[in-house]
Amino acid sequence: MINLVIGGAASGKSEYAENLVMQMEGARIYIATMEPFDKESVARIERHHKLRAGKGFKTYECYRQLSILEIPEESNVLLEDMTNLMAGERYGSNGGGIQAVIAGFDHLAEVSQNLTIVSGDLFSGGNNYEGDTTDYLKDLAKVNRYMASKADNVYEIICGLPNILKGHAIS
Repeated sequence: MINLVIGGAASGKSEYAENLVMQMEGARIYIATMEPFDKESVARIERHHKLRAGKGFKTYECYRQLSILEIPEESNVLLEDMTNLMAGERYGSNGGGIQAVIAGFDHLAEVSQNLTIVSGDLFSGGNNYEGDTTDYLKDLAKVNRYMASKADNVYEIICGLPNILKGHAIS
């Protein structure tokens, strides 16, 4: 099963996705995509580690090239999050762009028992962006549409509450 959880900043999307995975039987894998490039990102990563403590997740730090990541088959995978992965593949050294993101998604969908992906809704901010930022947003939108087409369930999280866009609620 593939679950896509999308929402705005601080919407509760990460907590919702984590709770989905916590309900699943079997190994839990957390793929963290935020690269620790400054004090703020390091602090956010530490906060996420503390929030997951004792929940049975094995964490893989992977900022690019998910398609070569080896995980135990039949795992329940939580990918946190697509916005960071897209940035890493687009701007990071050895990044492969949108093709690498889609290849990584396809790989995880193939080897996972269940795949839950968190992605950000960066499109409703009301700002007019220029140049490369607009291109990044367009690539992320393409990836989100691709994942939604493959997903069994798509949840938009608003104020911590799920709006079911595709599929059904998982209690």
